[in-house]
Amino acid sequence: MIVERIWTGNALRNFNYLVACPETGEALAIDPLDHEKTLATARVKGWQITQILNTHEHHDHIGGNAAVVAATGAKVIAHHRAARLIPGVDRGVQAGDVIKVGKTVELECMDTPGHTMCHICLRSHTDEPALFSGDTLFNAGAGNVHNGGNVDALFATFVDQLAKLPDNTRVYPGHDYIENNLRFTLAREPGNADAKAMLPQVAGHDPATSAVTTLADEKRINTFMRLDSRGVIDGLRGDFPELPPQPDAKTVFTRLRALRNKW
Repeated sequence: MIVERIWTGNALRNFNYLVACPETGEALAIDPLDHEKTLATARVKGWQITQILNTHEHHDHIGGNAAVVAATGAKVIAHHRAARLIPGVDRGVQAGDVIKVGKTVELECMDTPGHTMCHICLRSHTDEPALFSGDTLFNAGAGNVHNGGNVDALFATFVDQLAKLPDNTRVYPGHDYIENNLRFTLAREPGNADAKAMLPQVAGHDPATSAVTTLADEKRINTFMRLDSRGVIDGLRGDFPELPPQPDAKTVFTRLRALRNKW
């Protein structure tokens, strides 16, 4: 499996992706908003885009579909309940469905509600697993729930699904927010040495060449995956003095998400 991360450089800081089979050159485009860069990258690599996967229905993830379909004839794949929200869906997928790319690539669909209620993440069946997380899990952060989402569902997705993936899973999100997310982590947990060490490595750097984190990294630097951290919990008391001595993980998550909304 070959992963090509495409930095759009737009105001919303989107990442687009091509996932290609090295044997056949067939490729899956994930959320190809910047259709020009996506198509140009495929041409340079000698790949044929045969499928498009939209992680969810927001315009900054589906806005390039029509142009890519027109240029390649690719089939559009999305959550099985998203057909009414995304024009031209050819295949609706559910949890456990597999998207095959060429002869060698298999990507398993995860039904990951929260940011929206029709959100799909993809995990690869490879020795070094990859997670294409859309706007659910960001590097050092979590998606918001402003436009059709639900914070309780997002919490369940994090705890019941994402946190249980292998620690060596490489994380490929839909946007580059890592610098601001690390600053949020350090605002909530000033003693987080791993976040402190990573911040200078990404601050002001070109997202096109930024490092790819693993799930093990996220568990060290992502405050939304550190719900039992004493530093995180103690820090919350300054904003939520009514917090019980031992708050449950869901309470910690929802309070963090409320604070991040204003960050």
